[in-house]
Amino acid sequence: MAKTVIEVRKNPNENNSSVLRRFSRRIQESGIIRKVKSARYNVRKESKLKIKKSALKRMGRRKEIEKLRKLGKMATK
Repeated sequence: MAKTVIEVRKNPNENNSSVLRRFSRRIQESGIIRKVKSARYNVRKESKLKIKKSALKRMGRRKEIEKLRKLGKMATK
């Protein structure tokens, strides 16, 4: 993400709340908040290796459960 600098200088006869209001408006107009919020929940794709490992793990668990059902140590659905 590109770095954006927003600077607001206080005028001699200006109070703090109006400076803050001007700064907030500049931030809003620049679109920084919108960019950050859109990238907030951006999830990377899992690697192929990780997907394969989880699939193998699932298959192993299913085999184990099936084995326990056949032995009568686990209730059937």
